[in-house]
Amino acid sequence: MTRTSGTVLPGDPPGGRRAAAVWGIGVSVYFVAVIFRTSLGVAGLDAADRFHVNASALSTFSILQLLVYAGMQIPVGLLVDRLGTKKVLGLGVVLFTAGQLGFAFSPSYGMALASRALLGCGDAMTFISVLRLGTRWFPARRGPLIAQLAGLVGMAGNLVSTLLLARLLHGIGWTAAFAGSALAGVVVFVLLLLFLKDHPEGHEPEPFPHRGAAYVRRQIAASWREPGTRLGLWVHFTTQFPAMVFLLLWGLPFLVEAQGLSRATAGELLTLVVLSNMMIGLVYGQVVARHHEARLPLALATVGATALLWGATLAYPGDHAPMWLLVVLCVVLGACGPASMLGFDFARPANPPERQGTASGITNMGGFVASMTTLFAVGVLLDATGGDYSVAFSSVFVLQALGVSQILRLRKRAIRRERERLVASRVETVHVPV
Repeated sequence: MTRTSGTVLPGDPPGGRRAAAVWGIGVSVYFVAVIFRTSLGVAGLDAADRFHVNASALSTFSILQLLVYAGMQIPVGLLVDRLGTKKVLGLGVVLFTAGQLGFAFSPSYGMALASRALLGCGDAMTFISVLRLGTRWFPARRGPLIAQLAGLVGMAGNLVSTLLLARLLHGIGWTAAFAGSALAGVVVFVLLLLFLKDHPEGHEPEPFPHRGAAYVRRQIAASWREPGTRLGLWVHFTTQFPAMVFLLLWGLPFLVEAQGLSRATAGELLTLVVLSNMMIGLVYGQVVARHHEARLPLALATVGATALLWGATLAYPGDHAPMWLLVVLCVVLGACGPASMLGFDFARPANPPERQGTASGITNMGGFVASMTTLFAVGVLLDATGGDYSVAFSSVFVLQALGVSQILRLRKRAIRRERERLVASRVETVHVPV
């Protein structure tokens, strides 16, 4: 028995309080991972002083972290499909906590780089695992909202970095702030070991025997052949990176050095990006849950609004953009995270359950590849132009143009294929009398 519109699939997880509790443990791991991931965003200027590096070398911290993160997405997706959520999340916690501790005590630039790479490896194992946990514990119709809520919790982690870690950093110092924050990794690891389960009773997945490298290649190839997976990747690529680059590294230096703001005011604007993300994420999740066809218009509108506000800020004729424009820019950047989550809403219906982790991994690569590329471009252009942020941040428009062209190329095929699958599933539905 399966699900028709307005009914529940037998075999669909029931959701409920227990599902929320288990999913809450998984998403708390992601919450801590985001705190660690974004901690460099509030410590960028301090890191430059501590390790005596220029803009290009500073951007290497985040580039390497994202390079590892992006490169791990497909392997992590395969691992989640193969081993389940609990094992992969547990390994992720161990790695990103070790990375945060290593960063706290690193005496040199090289050791700090290695620590960020380790952190990126552990971080890479969290989000896809949380998405898979949601599909195992909640009905399919809740998928868009659950994904947006996961993103919202992640942004709450970003908020902790912006507000709490920044204060600790300048209050108790580098080592104590980063080492102290690593204790959060220990706490969520204990909760995960004691209480997290991969799926509710009676909803065990089919056995997944090891089938070797050939099966792995087929799994990846089958996911990639689906236009919905590729569309999801390009939606994620095009929407996520402007806010990621701003929050992860270059937002604070841009606001302080190019716009003449104090660190306190710049921190408040970074906080505004995070708060906007959380509010818009709830709206996007509800809209897409009720109107599935709104996915692409929301994504493209977010890209257009982001490009418009970035262009207005960078091209403003005065020495500094006015505060009202910076506020509006930060509010609009807050929509980038929720818009990137829409990519998973294209990949999810395009793939069967046994490929969900792999498809999510492919999709999740998009925004992080774009972020990594832009972080590098901004750092190189800042050094080449003597700190001209207008030229450096213009690299944002190049990647947006590339992403939009691919979205427009794939959208018809992906949507047509999705409709064909929906029609086929309705034909195969077995109606069981109540």
